[in-house]
Amino acid sequence: MLPRSIRKNWDLYLLVVPVVLYFLLIKYLPMYGIQIAFKDFSAPRGIWGSEWVGMKHFIRFFNNYQFWTLIKNTMGISIFQILVAFPIPIFFALLVNEVSSKWFKKSVQSITFMPHFLSTIVLVGIVMAFLSPSTGLVNHAIRLFGGEPIYFMTEPGMFKSIYVFSDIWQNMGFSSVLYIAVLAGIDKSLYEAAMIDGASKLKRLIHIAIPSMIPTAVIMLIFQFGSIMDIGFEKIFLMQNELNRTSSSVISTYVYEIGLIGSQYSFSAAVGLFNSAINFVLIIIVNQTAKKVSGTSLW
Repeated sequence: MLPRSIRKNWDLYLLVVPVVLYFLLIKYLPMYGIQIAFKDFSAPRGIWGSEWVGMKHFIRFFNNYQFWTLIKNTMGISIFQILVAFPIPIFFALLVNEVSSKWFKKSVQSITFMPHFLSTIVLVGIVMAFLSPSTGLVNHAIRLFGGEPIYFMTEPGMFKSIYVFSDIWQNMGFSSVLYIAVLAGIDKSLYEAAMIDGASKLKRLIHIAIPSMIPTAVIMLIFQFGSIMDIGFEKIFLMQNELNRTSSSVISTYVYEIGLIGSQYSFSAAVGLFNSAINFVLIIIVNQTAKKVSGTSLW
């Protein structure tokens, strides 16, 4: 017999079934293949029949001459993105919240929201068009002021900045929606009481708006640190070329090169598992730190 709560609310449990199946089939079932990271995988033998080699592929990756370059590039882009891109949606939400004209506020939100729906290919195409040394608007402006054209996409030192600032342009509006919703949910009586006490707009911002956003910002920051090693493959891959490879080679593109192109499935699985393990450790550390410092955490 089914428990009484299930029999009573069977329709609600039925709605949960597709979600449960999704996580079982898409998220958990593929974990069966993790074991190839500890084997010399051979397609004819299959996963179970392949020879067990233990930590061989992990040691090989740690001794690889590209190891520290990949770690430096991956973490460098992620940390730069957190430092620069993470606070901007918060500032943008605070600015939008202070706009009194509803028409202007909705227009700004719509304009900044739209780039989020561009595909990665279109976004990279726009970036390359703007930064082209021959036809790009940026280099046209540089020539106008008497400068020489700059080959932005081939400069390793500029790769991180181009990646992060193009991401800000694409996702700033979308990322600010959550913070705007938090600000809209603040009790208006708090602002009214502050105004009666003579608090200026700046003081109301500092003592009411910003503290209300801190719990949400902390949760989002934990998520950011939890995926610090997961740089989006598509955008990096499309922006990458032989001249900027010293700055653009990250773990995700390395896994693609050795796994799909080089057919080294066990080695690429070991690299991917190492990447996931680092993210897992980081999210636990950041969560516990946030819990002690701010009292807000995921668990």
